[in-house]
Amino acid sequence: MGPIAAAIAVGLAALGAGIGNGLIVSRTVEGMARQPEAKGMLQGTMILGVAFVEAIPIMAVVIAFMVVGR
Repeated sequence: MGPIAAAIAVGLAALGAGIGNGLIVSRTVEGMARQPEAKGMLQGTMILGVAFVEAIPIMAVVIAFMVVGR
């Protein structure tokens, strides 16, 4: 039961991160289209946001390994 639960948790974390990254990038591109002069600031904020969103599935994988390793 442990490995199946860990796989489901990692899969859901990856799904959430994919949706979150898609929303972040789409809103950034939309913002750049509306205000091209703010491109640099928007890109920096986007990269920071994507890094935070990507940290969640990485933590899920670590926790899944800890649970399965027991």
